[in-house]
Amino acid sequence: MGVVAERECWELRSGAGVGPLQFGMSPAEVAQALLVPEPQERAGGPYAQEDFPDGVKAFYDAGKLACVALDAVTGPQVFLSGFPLAGSDPEQGRQFLLDHAAEHGNCLLYTPDDSLSLTDIGVLLRSQQVGAARLTRPLFIKEEWLESEYFRDHLPLEGASG
Repeated sequence: MGVVAERECWELRSGAGVGPLQFGMSPAEVAQALLVPEPQERAGGPYAQEDFPDGVKAFYDAGKLACVALDAVTGPQVFLSGFPLAGSDPEQGRQFLLDHAAEHGNCLLYTPDDSLSLTDIGVLLRSQQVGAARLTRPLFIKEEWLESEYFRDHLPLEGASG
């Protein structure tokens, strides 16, 4: 096998976005920020969803970016206080979020699928099946979606069909 390419690292901007993506962007602005002419795929469902290369999914509310989901393996890496949010052991990820909340006074939220979120930062950790393993898959979500029971209960689920 060849050398595995090192994944891109993105910066988390609490409540504003992640990497080159900023909440409120239009689909065209998202594609431009990701340096692609258009998404690889568009999906229906409760939100407009676009899938981009390198494990990036964008979800829109009224045509504006509201959520970014990164693949556990192929998506960019994002660190929170030195912890890798993508591709980690789910139990370690859950414990990290609990410890981070206790240390920094973050607001915790469990979603209906038992995922854990730091609502004031806009981070939700889901798990993703990768071969025989489960790994963390981070979602970065605008605050209004985490504050709304409707959106919380309909956040993008791994493996959900649209």
